[in-house]
Amino acid sequence: MGTDIHGFIECRWDRWLDEDDRAWTQVIDLSHLHNGREYAAFGDFEPWSDELHGESWISWAELAAADWDEVANEVDGCVHEYRRSSDGGWKMHGRNSSLTRFAELSGLTDARQLYCAGSVYPENTEWPDGDRLFRIGRLQRKHAVPDSEWGAVWSVMRTLADLHGDEGVRLVVWFDG
Repeated sequence: MGTDIHGFIECRWDRWLDEDDRAWTQVIDLSHLHNGREYAAFGDFEPWSDELHGESWISWAELAAADWDEVANEVDGCVHEYRRSSDGGWKMHGRNSSLTRFAELSGLTDARQLYCAGSVYPENTEWPDGDRLFRIGRLQRKHAVPDSEWGAVWSVMRTLADLHGDEGVRLVVWFDG
C-alpha cells in the first residue's frame, strides 16, 4: 500500500490588519500542481487520524532560504542513477530507477534488497554503465523534492509571494496510507 501526499497552497494578506486578524485562505489544491509519491520528502509526525498523518506546512520564506545543496545525515536506502551531462559531469537522474539494469550490474536478485540497496551496500559503492552510473549515497535536499516534479508548486508559490510577501504564502500538506 502506498502513501499519497495531499495539500494546498494558501496565502494571507491584508496590510491594514494586525497580524492576529489576518486569515489564511486556500488558493489552489496541490493535486492541480503535483500528483506523486515523494517518500524522500516525507517526515515523521504525530498522526492526525488513523487515515491522515504527517500534517505540516512550510512558508515560501523558509523554502526560499533553504540550502538546496544540503546533504542528508543518513545514506539513502535507494540506489541513485546518474546520467552524464553535456559538461561531462554526472547529474542525478532518479532514485531506484532502471532497477532491471541495476540488478544485472549489482547481482542483486532479492527484490527487497534491490529496492533497499542503500542498506545492502556501503556508501559510495558505484556501478559504472557507459553514460550512466549507479551509486549508493546521500540525498541532497534538491533531490528529495526535484524541480521536475515540484517546479509547478514552487512557481505558483513564488508568484503568490511576489503579491503577498514571502511569509504570506505557505504549502500545507498531509499524507494518507
